[in-house]
Amino acid sequence: MTTFRSTTVLLVRRGGTTVMASDGQVTLNNTVIKAGASKVKRIGKGDRSVLVGFAGGAADGLALFTRFEAKLDEFQGNLERAVIELAKDWRTDRVLRQLEAMMIVAGKNQSFLMSGTGDLLQPDENGVLSIGSGSNYALAAARALSDHTELSAREIATEAMKIAASICVFTNDHFTVEEI
Repeated sequence: MTTFRSTTVLLVRRGGTTVMASDGQVTLNNTVIKAGASKVKRIGKGDRSVLVGFAGGAADGLALFTRFEAKLDEFQGNLERAVIELAKDWRTDRVLRQLEAMMIVAGKNQSFLMSGTGDLLQPDENGVLSIGSGSNYALAAARALSDHTELSAREIATEAMKIAASICVFTNDHFTVEEI
C-alpha cells in the first residue's frame, strides 16, 4: 500500500465503542499550510453512526468521502455494501484510479480500510486500523495500549495519536476525535 506523507488517522474499537482520531496538519511539500483541518467526519441518516477518515491529497480525500456518502445513501445505510461498491468503482473508474488517498470507514460493528489499489481490509480481532504518514507509529502504540492497559477506546486513540505526533513530522497534535 502507498504511504501518504500527509496525516495520521487511527481507528480503535474497545468495549463496544468505536473511536476514530486524526491530526489536523495539512502540508504542501515540506510546508505546513494548515494546522487544524478535520479529516474525520460523521455521516449517515439520522444518527450519523458512520465514521470516515481519510489521508492523502485533501481534494482527493474529500472527493472519495463524497462518493462514499452517496454510496451509503444509495444502499440505505448498508455499510459493507457501500464500501464494496465504492472499492469496485475506485478500481475500475479511470478518474477515481488517479485519486491519491486512503480511507477508513467504520460503523458500530464493522470497519474497513480502503485504498485506490483495490485494497479493502478489515482489522484483526484487536480492532485497530490506521492510515497516513504516522500510521505505523499510531498503530503500534494503539496495539500496545490495547494489549497492556485498561484504557478506554478514546483514551487509547488519543494517547496513540500523541505518540505518532511526537515522532512523525507530518502529524501534529491538533486532534479530531469522533466516537460511536
